[in-house]
Formats: sequence, C-alpha cells, structure tokens
Amino acid sequence: LRLRQSGSSFHVFDQGQFAKEVLPKYFKHNNMASFVRQLNMYGFRKVVHIEQGGLVKPEKDDTEFQHPYFIRGQEHLLENIKRKVTSVSNIKHEDIKVRQDNVTKLLTDIQVMKGKQESMDSKLVAMK
Repeated sequence: LRLRQSGSSFHVFDQGQFAKEVLPKYFKHNNMASFVRQLNMYGFRKVVHIEQGGLVKPEKDDTEFQHPYFIRGQEHLLENIKRKVTSVSNIKHEDIKVRQDNVTKLLTDIQVMKGKQESMDSKLVAMK
C-alpha cells in the first residue's frame, strides 16, 4: 500500500499480501473484494488512467483508489468521508403513488381472474 506522490490517492500493489497481512489488522476479514466494496460504500473510486482508456488492463495486483476528501496533509477533510446511505426520504412521493397504483391494479386483476376461474370451474362441473 502506498499513497500516491501527489497525496490524492493510494495504490495497493500486491492484493494478496495486502489481504493477508493488512486487512486482518483492521477488519474482521481478509477478503479484498469486501474491502473494495467497503471503499465504494464510502465513496472511494478506482482510478482508471486515460492512457489505459479502460481497454489496456493495468497490472492485476496494482489497484489505485481515490476520494475527493482523502488528501495527504488534509486530515480535517477525513470527517467528510461518510458511508453512503439510501434513505426513505430520497424516494419521491410520486414513485410511491405509482407503486401503490400498480399494486392496486394487480390486486384488481387477480380478483377478476379468480372470478373467471370460479365461473369456468362451475361450467366444467355442469358439463361433467
């Protein structure tokens, strides 16, 4: 693990060694994928360099991450790195109304289908 010279990102050069030696010291696991998922939850993003253009794969074990508030010498910014949460307040009232309307329509359709099924059942019994 090394902080980029500019201090705006960090590299994990050997994911296997990092997972085996560093992660267990600070987390309840040694799983690199879980660590990356946690980074993403806190707004860190994997850095993809322009020269790679997303087409040329970087070294498998060389992964770089950055966050706008993770900057060398700017410790006061760290308090701004917070876990992303999806709250109910983010759901629009109109979306809830649409969902309720959809549920109501489904229930009505089911009732209609049940009525038709009962009618077909009674006709079938009569035919027998």
